[in-house]
Amino acid sequence: MERLCATNSASLHQNGSVYYSLSTFKNKSLKKEKRISYRENLIALIEGNVVQKEINVGAVKTAYLTLGTGMPVVFLHGAGAGAVTWYATLGVVAKNYQVIAPDIIGYGESDKPEATYTRAYFAKWLKDFLVELGIDKAHIVGLSQGGAIAMQFARDYPERVEKLILVNAGGLGAKVSFGALLGILWMNNFPSEIADRFNSKYILFNPLKRDRNHSLYSIAVSKGKGGKNVFRFGKGVAVSKVPDHDLKQIQSKTLLIWGNNDKLFAVTSGENAVKLIPNAKLHKIPDAGHLPLIDQSELFNEALLEFLKVD
Repeated sequence: MERLCATNSASLHQNGSVYYSLSTFKNKSLKKEKRISYRENLIALIEGNVVQKEINVGAVKTAYLTLGTGMPVVFLHGAGAGAVTWYATLGVVAKNYQVIAPDIIGYGESDKPEATYTRAYFAKWLKDFLVELGIDKAHIVGLSQGGAIAMQFARDYPERVEKLILVNAGGLGAKVSFGALLGILWMNNFPSEIADRFNSKYILFNPLKRDRNHSLYSIAVSKGKGGKNVFRFGKGVAVSKVPDHDLKQIQSKTLLIWGNNDKLFAVTSGENAVKLIPNAKLHKIPDAGHLPLIDQSELFNEALLEFLKVD
């Protein structure tokens, strides 16, 4: 009798475990569905026929958005969310160019391996991504951490960069305030809507201009499998100070676009960088924070397109 009870107990325990596993699986599936819906809602805001694609870059699945035809313009988002961060810009630029916006390795719907996530690591991934797409040369637009990656790419693979656009770029020695740092730590360790609202006041001049789906998608990506790997393993090294001699080696015609009211990376870091990068100029956008592409999308798009079309 004792053995039978033990067997029945074990059987019940196993059934309970199976039930728990199925419940967990359903919960994960629901979370993924919500994450994808936030992404789809942002894609729906992009003008034009957006094509969603995936490609293997080595062993890394890389998701990306593309639309338009012409000279390729590659958009590199910042630390968080993914390619959909550019929802207010991609469609406008695609009227005259081929737009390619990847979910950078470690973000969005791309793979998130346990890796070093240094600037050189990101730049190598970007080069391999473009090779897989058969793109020899492109305009490169980088936001925040994406700007730091773009600078590294321009230094390591200058033959692949036509024009370089750095948007409130990291890696230029900006001193981050305690409040902004707290927001970064909070969002990367305990992502939530409360953390996002706190962080938003440091990255946006007017947080109300940001589509709510972008906030929700950022949180969902960070909460998902591997969503904290860049922060965990990279430890912010990708936005550490780019040496002055590296900035001086950038050969491409360069535009720095900066929100004049950036509370994360102050505009002074852009003012200092433009003195070091050959053939560079700085364009400041009023009433805009760390994400001028959201705070002042029309002014941002106008400045970007003007720079791209000038020989």
